[in-house]
Amino acid sequence: MPQTTDAPISFEPVLAVVVPVKNEADNILPLVGEIHAALSGKHVHEIIYVDDGSDDRTPDMLREARGKYPALRVVRHRNSCGQSAAVATGVKAARAPVIATLDGDGQNDPADIPALLRRLLDEAPEARSYLLVAGWRHKRRDDGIRKISSRIANKIRAGMLKDDTPDTGCGLKVFTREAFLDMPRFDHMHRFLPALMIRRGGKVVSVPVNHRPRERGVSKYGVWNRLWVGIVDLFGVMWLQNRANLPEIESRE
Repeated sequence: MPQTTDAPISFEPVLAVVVPVKNEADNILPLVGEIHAALSGKHVHEIIYVDDGSDDRTPDMLREARGKYPALRVVRHRNSCGQSAAVATGVKAARAPVIATLDGDGQNDPADIPALLRRLLDEAPEARSYLLVAGWRHKRRDDGIRKISSRIANKIRAGMLKDDTPDTGCGLKVFTREAFLDMPRFDHMHRFLPALMIRRGGKVVSVPVNHRPRERGVSKYGVWNRLWVGIVDLFGVMWLQNRANLPEIESRE
Protein backbone atom coordinates (compact mmCIF):
# COMPACT_ATOMS: atom_id res chain seq x y z
CA MET A 1 0.00 0.00 0.00
CA PRO A 2 1.25 3.51 -0.79
CA GLN A 3 2.26 5.54 2.26
CA THR A 4 0.98 9.13 2.15
CA THR A 5 2.45 12.13 3.93
CA ASP A 6 0.35 15.27 3.67
CA ALA A 7 1.67 18.74 4.31
CA PRO A 8 -0.99 20.98 5.87
CA ILE A 9 -2.68 23.18 3.28
CA SER A 10 -5.34 25.82 3.89
CA PHE A 11 -6.83 26.12 0.42
CA GLU A 12 -8.84 24.16 -2.10
CA PRO A 13 -6.39 23.59 -4.98
CA VAL A 14 -7.44 24.05 -8.58
CA LEU A 15 -4.40 22.28 -10.03
CA ALA A 16 -2.42 19.24 -8.87
CA VAL A 17 1.06 18.81 -10.32
CA VAL A 18 1.80 15.08 -10.21
CA VAL A 19 5.48 14.11 -10.42
CA PRO A 20 6.49 10.42 -10.40
CA VAL A 21 10.09 9.83 -9.32
CA LYS A 22 12.47 6.99 -8.69
CA ASN A 23 16.02 7.67 -7.49
CA GLU A 24 15.97 11.36 -8.39
CA ALA A 25 17.45 12.73 -5.14
CA ASP A 26 19.51 15.45 -6.81
CA ASN A 27 16.53 16.75 -8.79
CA ILE A 28 13.99 17.04 -5.97
CA LEU A 29 14.75 20.45 -4.49
CA PRO A 30 15.55 22.24 -7.78
CA LEU A 31 12.41 20.99 -9.53
CA VAL A 32 10.01 21.56 -6.62
CA GLY A 33 11.40 25.09 -6.39
CA GLU A 34 10.75 25.66 -10.09
CA ILE A 35 7.18 24.35 -9.85
CA HIS A 36 6.56 26.67 -6.89
CA ALA A 37 8.00 29.64 -8.80
CA ALA A 38 5.93 28.86 -11.91
CA LEU A 39 2.58 28.64 -10.11
CA SER A 40 2.72 30.71 -6.93
CA GLY A 41 0.60 33.82 -7.18
CA LYS A 42 -0.96 32.54 -10.42
CA HIS A 43 -2.88 29.34 -9.63
CA VAL A 44 -3.97 27.72 -6.37
CA HIS A 45 -2.17 24.40 -6.54
CA GLU A 46 -0.81 21.33 -4.82
CA ILE A 47 2.31 19.40 -5.75
CA ILE A 48 2.14 15.63 -5.40
CA TYR A 49 5.37 13.67 -5.63
CA VAL A 50 5.01 9.91 -5.91
CA ASP A 51 8.20 8.14 -4.86
CA ASP A 52 8.13 4.83 -6.71
CA GLY A 53 10.23 2.79 -4.28
CA SER A 54 13.45 4.83 -4.43
CA ASP A 55 16.49 3.34 -2.73
CA ASP A 56 18.66 6.47 -2.78
CA ARG A 57 18.24 9.73 -0.80
CA THR A 58 15.03 10.68 -2.61
CA PRO A 59 12.86 10.20 0.55
CA ASP A 60 15.22 12.41 2.56
CA MET A 61 15.18 15.14 -0.05
CA LEU A 62 11.38 15.00 -0.25
CA ARG A 63 11.16 15.46 3.51
CA GLU A 64 13.45 18.48 3.21
CA ALA A 65 11.36 19.89 0.37
CA ARG A 66 8.15 19.50 2.40
CA GLY A 67 9.66 21.74 5.05
CA LYS A 68 10.15 24.49 2.48
CA TYR A 69 7.04 24.15 0.32
CA PRO A 70 3.70 23.66 2.16
CA ALA A 71 1.87 22.79 -1.07
CA LEU A 72 3.98 19.64 -1.46
CA ARG A 73 2.47 16.28 -0.62
CA VAL A 74 4.36 12.99 -0.84
CA VAL A 75 3.13 9.47 -1.55
CA ARG A 76 5.62 6.61 -1.39
CA HIS A 77 5.28 3.15 -2.95
CA ARG A 78 6.83 0.48 -0.77
CA ASN A 79 8.08 -1.27 -3.93
CA SER A 80 8.67 0.07 -7.42
CA CYS A 81 5.51 -0.33 -9.53
CA GLY A 82 6.46 1.68 -12.61
CA GLN A 83 5.79 5.18 -13.89
CA SER A 84 2.18 4.62 -14.93
CA ALA A 85 1.27 3.23 -11.52
CA ALA A 86 2.99 6.20 -9.88
CA VAL A 87 1.02 8.66 -12.03
CA ALA A 88 -2.23 6.86 -11.18
CA THR A 89 -1.40 6.97 -7.47
CA GLY A 90 -0.78 10.71 -7.70
CA VAL A 91 -3.98 11.42 -9.61
CA LYS A 92 -6.06 9.41 -7.14
CA ALA A 93 -4.44 11.26 -4.22
CA ALA A 94 -5.10 14.68 -5.79
CA ARG A 95 -7.63 17.06 -4.26
CA ALA A 96 -7.66 19.33 -7.32
CA PRO A 97 -9.94 18.77 -10.33
CA VAL A 98 -7.18 19.49 -12.88
CA ILE A 99 -3.96 17.50 -13.20
CA ALA A 100 -0.60 18.42 -14.70
CA THR A 101 1.95 15.63 -15.02
CA LEU A 102 5.66 16.33 -15.11
CA ASP A 103 8.70 14.08 -15.36
CA GLY A 104 10.91 14.21 -12.29
CA ASP A 105 14.25 14.41 -14.12
CA GLY A 106 14.16 18.18 -14.66
CA GLN A 107 13.97 18.02 -18.46
CA ASN A 108 10.38 19.32 -18.58
CA ASP A 109 10.15 23.04 -17.77
CA PRO A 110 7.54 23.88 -15.09
CA ALA A 111 7.31 27.38 -16.57
CA ASP A 112 5.28 25.80 -19.40
CA ILE A 113 2.52 24.56 -17.10
CA PRO A 114 0.48 27.82 -17.05
CA ALA A 115 0.22 27.90 -20.86
CA LEU A 116 -1.05 24.30 -21.02
CA LEU A 117 -3.44 24.96 -18.13
CA ARG A 118 -4.74 28.11 -19.85
CA ARG A 119 -5.50 26.11 -22.98
CA LEU A 120 -7.58 23.64 -20.97
CA LEU A 121 -9.41 26.39 -19.07
CA ASP A 122 -10.27 28.14 -22.34
CA GLU A 123 -12.71 25.29 -22.94
CA ALA A 124 -16.23 25.50 -21.56
CA PRO A 125 -16.40 23.84 -18.12
CA GLU A 126 -18.47 20.92 -19.40
CA ALA A 127 -15.95 20.24 -22.20
CA ARG A 128 -12.75 20.27 -20.15
CA SER A 129 -12.88 16.59 -19.30
CA TYR A 130 -12.83 15.83 -23.02
CA LEU A 131 -9.54 17.59 -23.73
CA LEU A 132 -5.96 16.54 -23.12
CA VAL A 133 -3.32 19.24 -23.59
CA ALA A 134 0.00 17.60 -24.42
CA GLY A 135 3.44 19.13 -24.40
CA TRP A 136 5.38 18.92 -27.66
CA ARG A 137 9.16 18.93 -27.31
CA HIS A 138 9.77 20.43 -30.74
CA LYS A 139 13.45 21.05 -29.89
CA ARG A 140 14.65 17.93 -28.08
CA ARG A 141 17.71 18.24 -25.82
CA ASP A 142 18.67 14.57 -25.90
CA ASP A 143 21.45 12.71 -27.67
CA GLY A 144 21.00 11.60 -31.27
CA ILE A 145 20.23 7.96 -30.54
CA ARG A 146 17.51 8.90 -28.06
CA LYS A 147 15.97 11.37 -30.51
CA ILE A 148 15.89 8.75 -33.27
CA SER A 149 14.39 6.06 -31.04
CA SER A 150 11.72 8.45 -29.80
CA ARG A 151 10.91 9.57 -33.36
CA ILE A 152 10.51 5.95 -34.46
CA ALA A 153 8.31 5.11 -31.47
CA ASN A 154 6.13 8.16 -32.07
CA LYS A 155 5.67 7.28 -35.74
CA ILE A 156 4.73 3.69 -34.93
CA ARG A 157 2.19 4.80 -32.33
CA ALA A 158 0.75 7.53 -34.54
CA GLY A 159 0.42 5.16 -37.49
CA MET A 160 -1.30 2.43 -35.50
CA LEU A 161 -3.37 4.45 -33.04
CA LYS A 162 -4.11 7.62 -35.01
CA ASP A 163 -3.68 9.57 -31.78
CA ASP A 164 -3.08 12.93 -33.51
CA THR A 165 -0.09 13.71 -31.28
CA PRO A 166 3.46 14.45 -32.48
CA ASP A 167 5.10 13.71 -29.11
CA THR A 168 3.23 11.25 -26.91
CA GLY A 169 6.38 10.67 -24.83
CA CYS A 170 6.48 14.17 -23.37
CA GLY A 171 5.81 13.91 -19.64
CA LEU A 172 4.17 17.34 -19.50
CA LYS A 173 0.41 16.96 -19.96
CA VAL A 174 -2.68 18.66 -18.53
CA PHE A 175 -6.11 17.02 -18.17
CA THR A 176 -8.90 16.66 -15.66
CA ARG A 177 -8.85 14.18 -12.84
CA GLU A 178 -12.30 13.04 -13.93
CA ALA A 179 -11.02 12.16 -17.41
CA PHE A 180 -8.08 10.16 -16.11
CA LEU A 181 -10.20 8.15 -13.69
CA ASP A 182 -12.53 7.29 -16.58
CA MET A 183 -9.68 5.69 -18.57
CA PRO A 184 -8.61 2.04 -18.39
CA ARG A 185 -5.39 1.68 -16.40
CA PHE A 186 -2.52 -0.67 -17.22
CA ASP A 187 1.26 -0.74 -17.14
CA HIS A 188 2.78 1.92 -19.45
CA MET A 189 -0.60 3.64 -19.91
CA HIS A 190 1.08 7.04 -19.47
CA ARG A 191 2.55 6.55 -22.96
CA PHE A 192 -0.94 6.24 -24.46
CA LEU A 193 -2.94 8.99 -22.75
CA PRO A 194 -3.72 10.82 -26.03
CA ALA A 195 -5.12 7.66 -27.63
CA LEU A 196 -7.11 6.88 -24.49
CA MET A 197 -8.56 10.38 -24.44
CA ILE A 198 -9.64 10.09 -28.08
CA ARG A 199 -11.09 6.64 -27.33
CA ARG A 200 -13.45 8.18 -24.75
CA GLY A 201 -14.67 10.78 -27.27
CA GLY A 202 -12.26 13.56 -26.42
CA LYS A 203 -9.59 15.42 -28.33
CA VAL A 204 -5.90 16.21 -27.97
CA VAL A 205 -4.17 19.56 -28.47
CA SER A 206 -0.36 19.71 -28.61
CA VAL A 207 1.44 22.82 -27.37
CA PRO A 208 5.15 23.45 -28.04
CA VAL A 209 7.13 23.37 -24.80
CA ASN A 210 10.69 23.86 -23.68
CA HIS A 211 12.89 20.79 -23.28
CA ARG A 212 16.12 20.80 -21.32
CA PRO A 213 19.14 18.50 -21.12
CA ARG A 214 19.33 16.29 -18.06
CA GLU A 215 21.72 17.97 -15.62
CA ARG A 216 21.55 15.58 -12.68
CA GLY A 217 21.03 11.84 -12.27
CA VAL A 218 20.74 9.03 -14.79
CA SER A 219 17.86 8.21 -17.12
CA LYS A 220 15.77 5.20 -16.08
CA TYR A 221 14.80 4.42 -19.69
CA GLY A 222 17.18 3.35 -22.44
CA VAL A 223 16.78 3.21 -26.21
CA TRP A 224 15.48 -0.35 -26.40
CA ASN A 225 12.91 -0.19 -23.64
CA ARG A 226 11.56 3.09 -25.03
CA LEU A 227 10.98 1.40 -28.37
CA TRP A 228 9.92 -2.13 -27.43
CA VAL A 229 8.63 -2.24 -23.84
CA GLY A 230 5.17 -0.99 -24.85
CA ILE A 231 4.66 -3.12 -27.98
CA VAL A 232 2.19 -5.45 -26.25
CA ASP A 233 0.40 -2.44 -24.78
CA LEU A 234 0.26 -0.86 -28.25
CA PHE A 235 -1.78 -3.78 -29.56
CA GLY A 236 -3.80 -3.73 -26.35
CA VAL A 237 -4.74 -0.08 -26.89
CA MET A 238 -5.72 -0.88 -30.48
CA TRP A 239 -8.00 -3.59 -29.08
CA LEU A 240 -9.50 -1.09 -26.63
CA GLN A 241 -10.11 1.38 -29.45
CA ASN A 242 -11.91 -1.25 -31.48
CA ARG A 243 -14.02 -2.25 -28.48
CA ALA A 244 -15.08 1.30 -27.64
CA ASN A 245 -18.82 1.93 -27.80
CA LEU A 246 -19.31 5.66 -27.41
CA PRO A 247 -22.82 7.03 -26.85
CA GLU A 248 -23.80 10.06 -28.93
CA ILE A 249 -24.09 12.93 -26.44
CA GLU A 250 -26.95 15.25 -27.28
CA SER A 251 -26.01 17.88 -24.71
CA ARG A 252 -23.96 18.53 -21.56
CA GLU A 253 -25.32 20.89 -18.93
